[in-house]
Amino acid sequence: MKNKVLKTIEKYDMLSHEDAVVVGLSGGADSCALLHFLCSLRGELKLEIYACHINHMLRGDEANRDENFATDLCEKLGVPIFTKRVCVEKLAKYRKIGCEQCGREVRYEFFAETARRFNAKIATAHTASDNAETVLLHMTRGCGIGGLCGIPPVRDNIIRPLIDVSRDEIEVYCRENNLGYVTDSTNLTRRYSRNRIRLDVMPALRQINPAVTTAIQRLCAAARDIDEHMNKAALELLKNAKVSYGYSAKVLAAADRAVCRRAIDILCRDFVPAGVQAKQIETIYRALFHSGAVELNKSVRLIVKQGILRVENIYQKNFSDQISAQKGKKDIVIAHKKIELFTVNIDKFYEQKKINKFVFNNALDYDKIPLTKMFRTRMAGDTFVTPWGGQTKTLKKLMCELKIPCELRDSIPVLAFGHKVLWIDGIGVSKHFGVSASTRQVLLINTTDISPK
Repeated sequence: MKNKVLKTIEKYDMLSHEDAVVVGLSGGADSCALLHFLCSLRGELKLEIYACHINHMLRGDEANRDENFATDLCEKLGVPIFTKRVCVEKLAKYRKIGCEQCGREVRYEFFAETARRFNAKIATAHTASDNAETVLLHMTRGCGIGGLCGIPPVRDNIIRPLIDVSRDEIEVYCRENNLGYVTDSTNLTRRYSRNRIRLDVMPALRQINPAVTTAIQRLCAAARDIDEHMNKAALELLKNAKVSYGYSAKVLAAADRAVCRRAIDILCRDFVPAGVQAKQIETIYRALFHSGAVELNKSVRLIVKQGILRVENIYQKNFSDQISAQKGKKDIVIAHKKIELFTVNIDKFYEQKKINKFVFNNALDYDKIPLTKMFRTRMAGDTFVTPWGGQTKTLKKLMCELKIPCELRDSIPVLAFGHKVLWIDGIGVSKHFGVSASTRQVLLINTTDISPK
């Protein structure tokens, strides 16, 4: 087992000299073997090793026995241990999730908390056997390529040095090193789906192929290669489809269906880290060809409208603030935007323009600005003279041509004199009020988004 684990550590670059490592220690054979093995590397790699044990308070005296065993083992190995007791049953009801999921969340929260204290990596004792069971469990639930990837050997600061080792090899290692361990009695029941796979499905598959665990490892490796390729293709698609306010539905829809669905999944995960259901992704994909919307959670939804796929925060979307710019007032807040005003002479303006070419879009000829100007959002009857063509257009027509989402149009600040609009945030300055050769003093407008997150 030792050589196999060393190869895994080297292959995935799991450990470096003088690393700190927090080991998740349940007291079972897998975690005891992992802790013992990492301790054997302490001298060579100068590792700092710590252990974490969670008592889920689900198995009464047996759970206390496991906690005591873990503490005694760490004392023998000279490893600091951190323990915590959590009534997972009560917490699961509070969080409205199953006990198994809640227990996993609690463990990783505690591991992460301890790892932050020591700037450490987290080592968990997942094995090739665990990985095979996980893949089969994913398959029963109708997984995609991601589910076939199994348990990742490395994820962020979490490493799994035993991921290529079978449970049988672990037990041999424990016997050879006179390493004791405890057995969780719930692992022997068929109450949980994973246990049924371990106790019933895997033995049946071994009758077909004694090396089924190794075969599943190869499947996972191949799936990870495909998954990585799909991610790269999907990210490239999102890059090519990016437009103002979102992503071109036409570009996305023209792409390979599988790549497009992966791009949608990636986009969703930015707002829902736990992921979304396949039917939600499919609904969004179909909407690319016409229109539609899908709520990802209570605060975010994806919407396809005007040929653009975009993310919309579900909070107050329609702002009707109309705030006058009072004399001498520098900062104005309107439609979740903070507006700051600066006046500079023309020479200073051109110096800033060399540094930031976009400053021109927010620069007005100070001497041309009416005294009764007002910062507000759009109103019916507003007109604007485009800086690029000198055409006079209503704001409604202009925003439609620029494909600005309907639900955003009433939250864009403008500077206006009556119904004559001098400046529009994100669009620019009216041709009649822009900087010209005769300009002596410039008014610069800077906006900062202060929307609730």
